[in-house]
Amino acid sequence: MPKPDMPPGALTLLILRVLQSGSLHGYAIAQRIHLLSSEVLAVEEGSLYPALQKMLLKGWVTAEWGISETSRKVRFYRLTAAGRKQLQAEISNYDRVTEAIQAILRTA
Repeated sequence: MPKPDMPPGALTLLILRVLQSGSLHGYAIAQRIHLLSSEVLAVEEGSLYPALQKMLLKGWVTAEWGISETSRKVRFYRLTAAGRKQLQAEISNYDRVTEAIQAILRTA
């Protein structure tokens, strides 16, 4: 069965939520999303790193170089206070949109 596309805007929400647990490098972020979604969602490098760069520019995450568990030099991303605030806004918006879609599915 083909993998479903990630809904628009969901990647930012998922990255912020995964980083709420602590700092991770890019590959670990993608793997965590994949595993937590029961392997339904796959995050491609071509989407992940541009999203992380935008979050860096907006001040939602910080990044610092470190060494991964496989001894590679990687950037570890960490959620900032502004990122925590944005996460709450993203969750609220997601909940509002999901409720609206569910209402249509129930009544249409």
